[in-house]
Amino acid sequence: MMDPRALQRLKRDSRMKGLMALCLGLALMPFAALTLLLVVKGLPTLSLGMIFQAPRSGFYLGGGGGIAQAILGTLLLGGGGILLATMLGFPAAIALQREMAPPALIRFARLVLDLLWGVPSIVMGAFVFLLMVSLGVGASLLAGMLTLALVMLPILVRGMDQALSSVALELKEGATAMGATRSEVFRLVVLRQALPGLMTALLLALGRGLGDAASVLFTAGYTDRLPSSLLDPVASLPLAVFYLLGTPDPEVQSRAYAAALILFLMVLAVNLGGRLLGRRWSRHLVD
Repeated sequence: MMDPRALQRLKRDSRMKGLMALCLGLALMPFAALTLLLVVKGLPTLSLGMIFQAPRSGFYLGGGGGIAQAILGTLLLGGGGILLATMLGFPAAIALQREMAPPALIRFARLVLDLLWGVPSIVMGAFVFLLMVSLGVGASLLAGMLTLALVMLPILVRGMDQALSSVALELKEGATAMGATRSEVFRLVVLRQALPGLMTALLLALGRGLGDAASVLFTAGYTDRLPSSLLDPVASLPLAVFYLLGTPDPEVQSRAYAAALILFLMVLAVNLGGRLLGRRWSRHLVD
């Protein structure tokens, strides 16, 4: 016969497991509800013409055409922004390692990056907009890329910093003891071990940038044409959803849900692709 106290502990553990499962279900419920909403309202309107055609006359009043310029603009903004952020963020993450800088400076830099992470993206957009006004330039693809790079930068640097810091010290010391130089230790040991985490940080920042509308509202502008240079204004899917959803025509509003569904699938593809790559590269890591 089981001890009453042991039986009581088992019941308590069972209740706690049930409570945690309920909390997990509640946490996943918004994702399920959002997916269902976008599929139900956006999928009937989604078509190849909407994906591959630019808006025609009267598109926002129910006319023909699609949102190809917004899809391409989102890819250009996100790709350019993550490229600029990586060019600056990867060296910054390396500089945050304990072998590279004094501990006090590292702690201060991490605190600043955490504060920047919490700054609303529209503040970043307003900052770049003030720079544009002072320089006398208008909204453009380049300004939007710079804005998204600022939004992505703290996320990217802190994620890469965590990935590089997670590499075991014993691996570095072992490689050094075997005669490897500092650059060889970083390239052959640290970078290889941190690669899944680095990719996760990059894709996390890219996913944030793809769906950001507030930061590029003042800097990238909006247009129905495809950009021909970095100095041309460019459309984006988040702003396309905003403008389409603000019309009183139900048919046009349904296009907003279709655009949101496309954006949702793009962000989902980025995250799933990152997980698959991370899982593949993690096979060769040393635990």
